[in-house]
Amino acid sequence: MEKESAGNKTKLCSPQGDEHLISLPEFLQRLAVTENGLSEQEATHRLRECGPNILEEAGKESILKRYVRQFRNFFSILLTVGAILSFLGEYLDPGKGNIYIGVALVGVVVLNGTFTFVQEYQAAKTMESFRQLLPPHAKVLRDGKVRDILASELVVGDVILLEEGDKVPADGRLIEINTLKVDNSTLTGESEPQLRSLECNRSNLLECRNMVFSGTLVQSGNGKAVIFGTGQDTQIGSLATLTEQTVSVDTPIRKELNHFIKIISTIAIFLGITFFLLAFFIQDVFLASLIFAIGIIVANVPEGLLPTVTLALSLASRRMASRNALIKQLESVETLGSTTVICTDKTGTLTQNRMAVNSLIIGFESVEPEKPSTPQESATGQDINGSTKKGLAEKITGSEKVIDSGAKGIPVTETPGWNPEKIHPVFIRVAGLCNNAKLYEAPPGYTGDPTEGALLVFANSFVDVKGLQQEYPRLEEFPFDSLTRRMEVVCRTPEGKLEVYLKGAPEVVVHMCGSVVESGEVRKLDETRQKELLDRHLRLAEKGERIIALAFRQAEEQKEYTGDFIFLGFIGIVDPPRPEAREAIAKCHAAGIKVVMITGDHPVTAESIARDVGLAGPGKPEIITGDELKSLSRTELSSRLKNPSIVFARTSPVQKLKIVQLFQAEGEIVTMTGDGVNDAPAIKNADMGVAMGSGTDVARDAADMVLLDDNFATIVNAVEEGRTVFDNIKKFIVYILTSNIPEILPFIAFVLLSIPLPMPVQLILAIDLGTDILPAIALGVERGEGDIMKRPPRPRDEKLLTSQVLLTAYGVKGPIQAAAGFFCYFAVLSEGGWVFGEQLANTNPLYMQAVTAFFSAVVICQITNVFASRTRFQSVFSMGLFSNRLVLLGIASELLILALIIWNPFANLIFNTSPIDLRYMLLAVPFAVFLLGVDELRKYLLRKNVNWVAGFFKW
Repeated sequence: MEKESAGNKTKLCSPQGDEHLISLPEFLQRLAVTENGLSEQEATHRLRECGPNILEEAGKESILKRYVRQFRNFFSILLTVGAILSFLGEYLDPGKGNIYIGVALVGVVVLNGTFTFVQEYQAAKTMESFRQLLPPHAKVLRDGKVRDILASELVVGDVILLEEGDKVPADGRLIEINTLKVDNSTLTGESEPQLRSLECNRSNLLECRNMVFSGTLVQSGNGKAVIFGTGQDTQIGSLATLTEQTVSVDTPIRKELNHFIKIISTIAIFLGITFFLLAFFIQDVFLASLIFAIGIIVANVPEGLLPTVTLALSLASRRMASRNALIKQLESVETLGSTTVICTDKTGTLTQNRMAVNSLIIGFESVEPEKPSTPQESATGQDINGSTKKGLAEKITGSEKVIDSGAKGIPVTETPGWNPEKIHPVFIRVAGLCNNAKLYEAPPGYTGDPTEGALLVFANSFVDVKGLQQEYPRLEEFPFDSLTRRMEVVCRTPEGKLEVYLKGAPEVVVHMCGSVVESGEVRKLDETRQKELLDRHLRLAEKGERIIALAFRQAEEQKEYTGDFIFLGFIGIVDPPRPEAREAIAKCHAAGIKVVMITGDHPVTAESIARDVGLAGPGKPEIITGDELKSLSRTELSSRLKNPSIVFARTSPVQKLKIVQLFQAEGEIVTMTGDGVNDAPAIKNADMGVAMGSGTDVARDAADMVLLDDNFATIVNAVEEGRTVFDNIKKFIVYILTSNIPEILPFIAFVLLSIPLPMPVQLILAIDLGTDILPAIALGVERGEGDIMKRPPRPRDEKLLTSQVLLTAYGVKGPIQAAAGFFCYFAVLSEGGWVFGEQLANTNPLYMQAVTAFFSAVVICQITNVFASRTRFQSVFSMGLFSNRLVLLGIASELLILALIIWNPFANLIFNTSPIDLRYMLLAVPFAVFLLGVDELRKYLLRKNVNWVAGFFKW
């Protein structure tokens, strides 16, 4: 059947359009496949013929457009205007050097735009590489065996297995379903998940219910489908809407940068226009005043800011990736730093996700684990087929030890830790058959849901579960639902009868039971005895165990039953807390972050786990159940949310969205974790959505960050990284703004005092794009200060550029640098015989030496400024001199550029500088030391909580 001609192979690659209408046998024949799937050899051949199952990115912005976009920001526009004015000045009055300024400014715009583009391009590549670490997978039948392969390797004719939470990897026709519901909203816009069937009910392919389509999401149930369209030949691949460019939404940090650019640009334009008019009225020279205005604007623009910010965020995201946290959007790194509430799952995040059966209650009797005296080599027994309660009891507790497999015994796979004589055969059967996990050779011994996996491994320790599944084939499944909190399966016994196996939450299952197995008999279960059972299960819950109740009944037909079950017992499953969880939670509390645990477990179990991981604190935690979440008013919930320790128990995933919205309404910045389909809305609506690496495709798509190790401590590490990034951005903003004052004041002194211009535009650019760049980048990679996780979260409305930032840079550090520059400048002039009011030509050697001295003084002060800027509150000496080697490299680069500009003849020609004695440069050292001392005093007073210092200088 799989041997087809080359012509037919090509035909196979493209859908015919009638796949939903033709009969299933004809469909399978056309694709040359059986319900057992393709062979590996045939699949490899088809992959070569048809190509990989990859959707080409339509509408992706070209590299050229992305490059041009870098020149649309306000800084670039300002510098371009400055260049045009310089060329205009050269045109009106040639030979005054304005053309060099114009060329320099154009060069700055191009270099700045290129550097920013390169950083953004590399950051995008980094993000893409992160996504490739979590490529989409698919489960397929190849050679009759289930295999997990990359979705890109799917071919036409592959039989795929679909489960809840999967993203459908290609277009296919269903050949098997089990209450399968699919969300087709990405294709059809229908928000309500659609129930699938094996029959075609519409002539329109998209509306036909026997189809599944690439990119849609499996909301519930499971099924099998045969692929008939891959890659561009899928419905989503042919949609014209994909060619439309997606509109990106600015993140908080991007908005902050835009705000910063507007403020600084406004200052630049205001000063430029003001002093242009002032210069024109005082000196009455239009061109000189114009060049002066250009200088003021250039001095105010921190040219290296944007690429430095992008690089800092990119490096932070790489550091986080090395700590198992993958950021999907670069600027999301910073959002983590402002988190005030972390809502976290229990299982796998706070606990180790290594579930194992720890306690049993059979009927009303607790069963302790023990080694049997004689290992059970095989398990044989009779099925339950009596029509009366007495008959049922006889079959449940008959002389045979374990379950009848019909014609043959089912071998025991390992010696159990429980005595099989005390455990009823049906109890094992329900644990093994009312279950969707799969046995797996590698640890932990199963694949699938951890709770179901623990039950499966437990059952398999008594009987061969695979053989059991063959003897008792499943006819119908009613999947677990977060609202009903139960799962039922209908199976056929070897005698041809129907049995329904039930597992779920104790309070749900117990109330569905009319009788109970007790002391070898089936007895009536009234309300009083139901309450007694529920009280017994609380004892297990108090130990932090997840309690699952098991029951069964005989059935007359394949349908979902809601009563008259026979209660079998409780299974207590333990999942040990992660050892690092307690420390991570303590770190959050110290950082002013509230940690909220959300679980579907019983409140008693939830409280026990909360205490184990240090979530509860000294007092009793606030336990809010899912029912209370439904019934309590917003005001009542609001008051309870103020408790420092909160645990949501017996909640459904769909209630997570309400929890997020409740906290956000209280002004909190919420980080929400999740891994399931129903978690996706909450993850998407949270300020920061975090998905588990082991979670569903749906959850990972909705998240801003993916945890590769599913570990709560990783979230806390990411929060610390986010705080550090915001800190570092502020540090290098203060650093680069400081040099604006010694760049602006020379122009003001030039106009008001009629002195030779102490700092020409070329040297301003040498500082902004030369000496300042590497030290600023070094500040961007600085590790967090020792108290960074002991501070409260930063307010949501805290700006990057605040009055305190401007006061520190423009009011304290900047004037010290300017004073150093003027001191060295006038020292050279006075020793050279210059008198006040004397004008010097640009080519005068004395003038060239004086501007060199001014430039040298600013660079020397910036060296101590970068060292001082390594911390915001702690003493810089607490960081260690060699802890950030990039800072030392930055300082070395400053000294190298300074030496080149002073002593290299070619650089002298470009920058209009001249070699000077070393003693003139050393005159700036006391100012540099003074700058460092003043900043250390500021930090010391902040640590001592001096109010007026905090009001003026805390940034």
